[in-house]
Amino acid sequence: MVTSCTKTTKTEKTEVVDTYVADNYTKQEVAIEMRDGVKLHTTIYSPKDTSKKYPIIMQRTPYSSRPYGEGEFKKQIAPNIHMMKEGYIVVYQDVRGRWLSEGHYENMRAYISNKTSEKDVDESSDTYDTIEWLVNNVKNNNGNAGIWGISYPGFYSTYATVDAHPALKAASPQASIGDFFFDDFHHNGAYLLSYFRATSLFGTPRPNGDMPIDTAWYKLPDLQTEDQYQFFLDKGPLKNLNSFFEYDLKDEISIVPDEETDDFFWNELKEHPNYDELWQSRGLIQHLKNVKSHVATMVVGGWFDAEDLYGPLETYKNIENYNEGNYNTMVFGPWDHGRWSKRDGRTVVGNYYFGDGISEFFQENIETKFFNHFLKGRGDINSGLPEAYVFDSGRKEWKQYDSWPPEGTVKQDMFLSENQELTSELKSTKGIQFISNIKKPVPYSEDVKSVFTPRKYMTDDQRFAARRSDVLVFETDVLEEDLTLAGDILAKLKVATTGDAADWIVKVIDVHPATTETNEEMQDHLKMSNYHLMVRSEVLRGRFRNSFTNPEPFVPSQKTDVTIKLQDVFHTIQKGHKLQIQVQSTWFPLIDLNPQTYVENIFKADEEDFKTQTHTVFTDSSIEFSILSH
Repeated sequence: MVTSCTKTTKTEKTEVVDTYVADNYTKQEVAIEMRDGVKLHTTIYSPKDTSKKYPIIMQRTPYSSRPYGEGEFKKQIAPNIHMMKEGYIVVYQDVRGRWLSEGHYENMRAYISNKTSEKDVDESSDTYDTIEWLVNNVKNNNGNAGIWGISYPGFYSTYATVDAHPALKAASPQASIGDFFFDDFHHNGAYLLSYFRATSLFGTPRPNGDMPIDTAWYKLPDLQTEDQYQFFLDKGPLKNLNSFFEYDLKDEISIVPDEETDDFFWNELKEHPNYDELWQSRGLIQHLKNVKSHVATMVVGGWFDAEDLYGPLETYKNIENYNEGNYNTMVFGPWDHGRWSKRDGRTVVGNYYFGDGISEFFQENIETKFFNHFLKGRGDINSGLPEAYVFDSGRKEWKQYDSWPPEGTVKQDMFLSENQELTSELKSTKGIQFISNIKKPVPYSEDVKSVFTPRKYMTDDQRFAARRSDVLVFETDVLEEDLTLAGDILAKLKVATTGDAADWIVKVIDVHPATTETNEEMQDHLKMSNYHLMVRSEVLRGRFRNSFTNPEPFVPSQKTDVTIKLQDVFHTIQKGHKLQIQVQSTWFPLIDLNPQTYVENIFKADEEDFKTQTHTVFTDSSIEFSILSH
């Protein structure tokens, strides 16, 4: 049920001078000892006004809590400038094994559910021990603590809610990683080749083992080209990338033996291609069945977040499903990764403009309100915020609902029919073929560039793909009334291939009318006229169609069911637009190339394993949408 509707309006930027933090806060750097004796570097910013008590708001990060040293201040602290100016004790901590913290780093450290000794430590226990020290040692705190973080710090924020300290009253996981087999580096078993350059950030061993270091010790691969598509095409099989992660640290290492100096994350990726115990143990989603009821949660995400969309959606849903009575809410806006923390006036993702003041509205009217209520106010369920504060990216307006998906949402199938039609009724069961040429894979973007991690493609114009022979297109007639998609999307494909391996990609697209006006951020070679806005997209590595743990080949030329769950959307395809589906089998170099012949481990495939194949999509394939009736 709709409880209210608020349209975004342009808001005036609130500027803050570079010296505001230094002028109004004192800074203290401490080493907080954990239960196993390991000390974690922690920076504490306390308001200079000591006439009242303040709640603690903290962020735990693997990305450094710098600047380090006396007299060195961040230019902005806290989740947003409103909270910074209202007054909070703001804490940043380097997590175990990173930067100036002691200990051994583990990428997505596994949760230990039954701790039997002080040696059983995880991110939950480290957060608990940190809060225990803070509430007992930091002056002028009011006994309440909160935690927030975006991306990896969002993962640590979720972690804090499990076995939470009694003083932890509010947590906001934002763009939070949930499971590395479905976030960031994998999508449904397909390796995100586009994140290749980020691997060393998490997998390079510190030069002195577990000893602290205050400068970056990792190096990001230099592709020495701006044409990322051509670079990876020329490199060929994934095993040809191994040399980028074989480090020569003999002159620098004093503790770690030579055999451990290779990138441990790259080794994990290539030695664990399936959803085995390694990935299962590090996923946090499955451990959200006992989130402490005294912790209010507000999960934040962006509908166009290329990095972490699975994580925040599954975090919200699992807390909601397994913790009846907990205060648990979600906020999703028209943002890419973490953009809600910026104050840049116009909200644009890639070429697409969504409105003015959207991030500023979130910071002032949602985020600040949440933390103030639970850390400074009454802290009851009557926060004044809805269960779901969500932005309709088609109508370009905020909506508030008391459940997600909203009440009144129904499932509706649409079929991939002949003649490029997307129809509400099954018309035939014929097969539509296309050739998947391993030498000319479908690009994920028409841009020629090299990026650290991709973001813009989430709203890219898909006309370049629609005009290829290896991309199948199905679309409705021009809509005579609005069609609101609210919730997840299930692609129920029926396919075949002449080989015994294939990937399947499904894209949901909002085709704009020819009369749509072009916004100022549009790339010069494009117009908004007939723009093909990608609303949602997803890949499934076909070998995982029945199990992510136990892969299996296709039987050549045999009709086979492949079902792909696309993450939730909230988007209205407006009257005068068309709804389009694209189906393809390569998406390069967003994901790595599937050899299209079955091998046990694609990371170890040889050149001769890669073969062009003919794929078939049958017209009894359908897309199940979650439709919101008005």
